[in-house]
Amino acid sequence: MSMYKTDEEVEIQRESCLLVSATITEVAKILKPGITTLSLDVMAEQFIRDNGANPTCKGYHGFPYSLCISINEQVVHGFPSEYIIKEGDVVSIDTVVDKNGFHGDHAYTFIMGEVSQAVLDLVRITKESLYVGIKQAVVGNRTGDIGYAIEQYTNGKHGYGVVREMVGHGVGRAMHEDPQVPNYGRKGSGKKLIENMVLAIEPMITMGSRQIFTEEDGWTISTEDGLPAVHFEHNVCVKKGAPIILSDYAPIEAAEKANANLNSSYYN
Repeated sequence: MSMYKTDEEVEIQRESCLLVSATITEVAKILKPGITTLSLDVMAEQFIRDNGANPTCKGYHGFPYSLCISINEQVVHGFPSEYIIKEGDVVSIDTVVDKNGFHGDHAYTFIMGEVSQAVLDLVRITKESLYVGIKQAVVGNRTGDIGYAIEQYTNGKHGYGVVREMVGHGVGRAMHEDPQVPNYGRKGSGKKLIENMVLAIEPMITMGSRQIFTEEDGWTISTEDGLPAVHFEHNVCVKKGAPIILSDYAPIEAAEKANANLNSSYYN
C-alpha cells in the first residue's frame, strides 16, 4: 500500500531526511585514502545515536552495519570492513535513519583523488540524472515518468547501464513502502503520484553492462563486468508544480544548480 503523509507528518519526516544527509556529510569529513570503511561505519552509528535516532540498516534482515559502503564495481549494500580506501576508489555510501517514527534514506558517491575522465563523467551524469528524475515527482505524473527520465538521460543519451533489479521506493514509517520507483520505464506508466507521497529516488548506474550479481556475503551487489557503478539518492515529497527535496535544505532549483559543477564536496 502507498503511504501518503499529512503536512505535519512530512515535516516530522523531514527531520529524519536531513539527519541522514547530515550523517553522510559527517562521514565525508573524514573520508580519505588510508582509512578503513569499518571506521566510517563506527563513526556514523555514533553520530546517528547522538542525534536521537537509530541506524535503520543495522539489523535489517540481518544486515550487520549502519552504513552500506560500496567500492568501485560494487553497486549497493557493500559491507564496511577492514578494507583500506585507496587513491582512485569510487566510494558509494548509503544509509537510513529512524527518528520519531519516520525514516530518512540517502546515498552519495565520492571519488578519492585522481581518476579517469570516464569515471568523472559517470559520476557527474548519474548525479545529474537524480535531479532529472526528481523533477518528474509531481502530482499527476506516474512512477514511469521518473524512471523514463532517468533511463533516457543515462542510457539513452550516454549509453550507461541502468540497474533494474534494485529500485527506488516509497519511504516513511517503514524504510520500504509502496510504490516501487524503478530507474527505467515508460512515460505515463506505473503508480500515479499523489500529493505528500514521499519517495526515495535513487539512480544506480553502471559504466558498462547493467548485469549484476550478489557476492558471497549475501548482500553486496556488484557489476558482472567489473566496471564501476555509481549511486545517488534523495528523499522527495511529491507536490503540485515542483517536488520538495526533504534530504536537502535547498529548493530543487538551488540544489540542482549547486550540484551542477564539480566541487570539493563532490570529489574528495
